[in-house]
Amino acid sequence: MKKIFVFLFIVSVTCSTWAQNIQWRGDRTGVYNEKGLLKNWGDKGPELLWAFDGLGEGHSSVAIAGDKIYVTGLSGETGFLYVFDKSGKNLKKKEYGKEWNSNYNGSRGTVTVDNGKIYLVSGMGDVVCMDEKSLDVVWKKNMFEDFDGSNITWGVNESPLIAGDKLIVTPGGKKNNVVALNKNTGNLIWNCEGEGELSAYCSPLYIADQKVPQIVTMTAKHIIGIDVATGKKLWSYEQTNKWSVHANTPVYGDNMLLCTSGYGKGSVMLKFTDGGRSVEKAWELPELDSRIGGIVKLGNYAYGSGDANKYWFCIDWKTGEKKYKEKGLNSVGVTIAADGMLYCYSDKGEMAMVRAVPDKFEVLGSFPVTLGTETHWAHPVIHQGILYIRHGDALMAYKI
Repeated sequence: MKKIFVFLFIVSVTCSTWAQNIQWRGDRTGVYNEKGLLKNWGDKGPELLWAFDGLGEGHSSVAIAGDKIYVTGLSGETGFLYVFDKSGKNLKKKEYGKEWNSNYNGSRGTVTVDNGKIYLVSGMGDVVCMDEKSLDVVWKKNMFEDFDGSNITWGVNESPLIAGDKLIVTPGGKKNNVVALNKNTGNLIWNCEGEGELSAYCSPLYIADQKVPQIVTMTAKHIIGIDVATGKKLWSYEQTNKWSVHANTPVYGDNMLLCTSGYGKGSVMLKFTDGGRSVEKAWELPELDSRIGGIVKLGNYAYGSGDANKYWFCIDWKTGEKKYKEKGLNSVGVTIAADGMLYCYSDKGEMAMVRAVPDKFEVLGSFPVTLGTETHWAHPVIHQGILYIRHGDALMAYKI
């Protein structure tokens, strides 16, 4: 294991100035509350501040709480939680149990940090709660042994969702399809039968501003909405594809929910009716078939890439009209956003800054990610002017 320190950059702002990126895609939207970011990276790309080589295998992203950075990785058959400070120093490494090593090996779901505790879901279905300071295990459940779920082809990929005192995960069982656990004890609060389907690599979303606040997620063949207070299924909408993979968290805004899948399915926009008790289709677009890259909503537009359709898209949020459909970066991949810019990380390892405008895919700067191993699937994170990129066993921090 080795560390490469290139430069240490300290941001002189208080933590209260910046949003805490304590879960998947920051706050599950992929849109980061950052201002004053660079608009020109120069010919060589932004400055690499530090890199850590030795995370092991994995596709999970970082979560950041206070002055600590958390990320998981696989060594052998064992999953480990790594804790870094913002200079890139590895402060702690803690085993959390067996991790997925049957195909596309490595840790999957990003950890969630909440009120002094760290929560994670392993590819083997373990739901683990750790004390943030000591990393001692507070409680641990297994979604298959404790809640009659079953694992899926490429291992569970879920970032646990916190909603008040509830921790939401998806065992995929006939009875315990989606469950709410007490986040402090792991005890079952409610279970929802959903459609009785397997989970689908999807991290759920909490929607608080409907008359019925609810959890939304995708299982093998359906999008479902669940009353967060009671666990009652409110509605479901069929969404199928060849491999029952729906890895993108739905995107919500303006009383509408965008759900995007790969493997030939594409996107459907649902409109909430009756205070969230039901939905109806607003539009669909098979071409926008992101498999694992995520979609971001900025104003009246949605941005992202296809998968089988090797294009980058801008879509009118309300109508589904294509504003652009363009080739770029020699491939497709992950989309996040901050400060009026898209940050697009292709599955060929190119990181690009793109102006977030609806008329064209305008690349303002790019650079290759040369450190790390295996697939370029982990979603980048932006925090306090730093772009964090995880590529297999390497974690990199760039000044942007």
